Amino acid sequence: MSKLEGRVAVITGAARGIGAETARIFREAGATVVTWDVADGVDLRVDVTDAVAVEEAVAATVAAHGGIDILVNNAGILRDAQLVKVKDGDVVGRMEEAQFDAVISVNLKGVFLCGRAVAAVMIKKGWGRILNASSVVGLYGNFGQSSYVATKAGVIGLTKVWARELGPRGITVNAVAPGFIATEMVRQMPEHILRQMVERTPVRRMGEPRDVANAYLFLASDEASFINGAVLSVDGGVVVGT
Repeated sequence: MSKLEGRVAVITGAARGIGAETARIFREAGATVVTWDVADGVDLRVDVTDAVAVEEAVAATVAAHGGIDILVNNAGILRDAQLVKVKDGDVVGRMEEAQFDAVISVNLKGVFLCGRAVAAVMIKKGWGRILNASSVVGLYGNFGQSSYVATKAGVIGLTKVWARELGPRGITVNAVAPGFIATEMVRQMPEHILRQMVERTPVRRMGEPRDVANAYLFLASDEASFINGAVLSVDGGVVVGT
């Protein structure tokens, strides 16, 4: 029997990158996968920042498949900027409030809205897996990423609270914290930046989307039934090497 045979999994932000690879690996493991994203090419177009849209997507998924067993909160965006930018001793720029709000809305509020809606379904069954996308930068910070780091640290906080609240209901909640992962977006960065990423990673390579997807697969499986409230770094040791 495959690891996820008979399970229904919702994966947000699944149009590309880690989300798309997680969907592929979950299907190979026997799961019925429902992909959500604001982009085309997924099962349901869902804006995770819209509470009504999320509730409607949950209802549609339950109606079509009878329930939801696994939620992977993968949707996320970047709007990087320094808090204040200084040149020759003068402040020449500041992070825009709209940039900050956009990242908080998708990366943190979106996790809250999806988790709230799906947990209500899982409680009725008495079983579930909620997996939240954090990042190693949520553990140690990163220059120029105030908003992104705030959300990824916040996701860790949500994960630990939900693990306490939902564990007695048969639902485990864990986070995965990827390091430098070679997604389509990252591969477009300048070559010298990519080299720096590799040099900062003790295993001397960037991660692949499948590395993160396999971590999600394990945490979603029965083998991980006693893991709850954990943050699993999938980073090649980058935190150790920092």
